[in-house]
Amino acid sequence: MQETRSFPIGAPILELSNISLSFGGVKAITDTYFKIREHEIRAIIGPNGAGKSSMLNCINGIYKPQEGTIAFRGEVLAKINPNFIARKGISRTFQNLALFRRMSVLDNILVGRKLHMNANVLEVAFQLPRARREEKENRKKSEEIVEFLEIGNIRDTPVGKLPYGLQIIRRV
Repeated sequence: MQETRSFPIGAPILELSNISLSFGGVKAITDTYFKIREHEIRAIIGPNGAGKSSMLNCINGIYKPQEGTIAFRGEVLAKINPNFIARKGISRTFQNLALFRRMSVLDNILVGRKLHMNANVLEVAFQLPRARREEKENRKKSEEIVEFLEIGNIRDTPVGKLPYGLQIIRRV
């Protein structure tokens, strides 16, 4: 029998207040409010054109709402951009897969962690200390992700050789 864990719903970790977004005369989002509490799962549903993707793009810093605020763990995020948001630990997945099919599962995870590296092209090319240190840390974190997802048996498999269903489920 599989163990089921229950986590208590905690304080709000993401709160959107009075978000509005327009494209020209088209209102994509109008005065929307919601919050997500720790250990809570929420879904944004609606028909095509209802503003679901626009809302996610506001949260991820791709769009800047004309009105309203977005707060993460109590901090109002004034200057939102995708890299800043990702460093805060906020991410999203897409319906379409964006994997490097010829690269291994582990290498795909490493690419996804690129935003955690600050070494420039020359530091990487000449394997200077900062580049080597960051590469070592990212490999360690990527191995932890493999262990957490329990995918050690496929870590070196090219993603394109995995069944499509496994690619979707694991989203490496």
